[in-house]
Amino acid sequence: MTENRQTRAELAEEITERIRPFVPATEEYQKTLTEAMAYSVFNGGKRVRPMLLLLTYRALGGDRAAEATLVDPFLAAIEMIHCYSLVHDDLPAMDNDRFRRGILTTHAKFGHAMGILAGDGLLNAAFEAALSAREPAGCEGRILAAMRILARRAGAFGMVGGQTVDVEKTGQPMTEEELVFVYRLKTGALLAAAMQVGAVLAGAPAETIDAVGEIAERVGLAFQIQDDILDVVSTTEELGKPVGSDEKNHKTTYVTLHGMRESRETEERLSEEALAILENISGGGDKEPLAELITSLVGRTV
Repeated sequence: MTENRQTRAELAEEITERIRPFVPATEEYQKTLTEAMAYSVFNGGKRVRPMLLLLTYRALGGDRAAEATLVDPFLAAIEMIHCYSLVHDDLPAMDNDRFRRGILTTHAKFGHAMGILAGDGLLNAAFEAALSAREPAGCEGRILAAMRILARRAGAFGMVGGQTVDVEKTGQPMTEEELVFVYRLKTGALLAAAMQVGAVLAGAPAETIDAVGEIAERVGLAFQIQDDILDVVSTTEELGKPVGSDEKNHKTTYVTLHGMRESRETEERLSEEALAILENISGGGDKEPLAELITSLVGRTV
């Protein structure tokens, strides 16, 4: 890392401030709703998805001067979609978790009904944010293309579809094919959306956008395998949420199918493949920060 390069924590803090104006606030009758929405977003998240979006945009030569009006709305959009999914994932009907990031989950603090509504509100606010983006002259069509990717990757054929299979299979054994399907959609789809939206907003050609999707697919699977590992080897204090929830909910994971050693080896292989694809992409920007982020996501301890 060069001397002037931001640390991951510094970039996460910057992104938090850049997305803050897009999260709704009000003193009207729905004040409790917007408070629950803000609580869900500004409760210590690592900003992995907007970080991937921003660093992909920069790696592919995106115009830094256009970031505030073109990119920031999408940073907010993808983080709000991610946060809404966590709010709903924590509900009693799903994983029934009362703690996330070391504090009460949204439904535990505001009630079950408000947890549902906060998630609904964040999903709608995400698309309001994305629709507020403005394209520089000569860049027409990028926002619409980015919106298509975001909507598809977040819905029934992306994140929500993966979560559906995950819920239906709770307490039942899963084949490896089923498990990988869940991981590629539930976790990988939104990571792919982040990177591909960044590529589209940077004006990358179709083949580069496809290659970025290949990178994100590998990163998403490796990320989820590491999540499985952490659920076994970490502690509640380190993760900020209860560990052992997979065992509690009788979930099949990569670790239960392949064991710890093979899971770690697969995670490392996927990361190496992702970095190799990135190395071969012609981007016009600095790819090193993106490569460093991908590397840090593998083997993380929280």
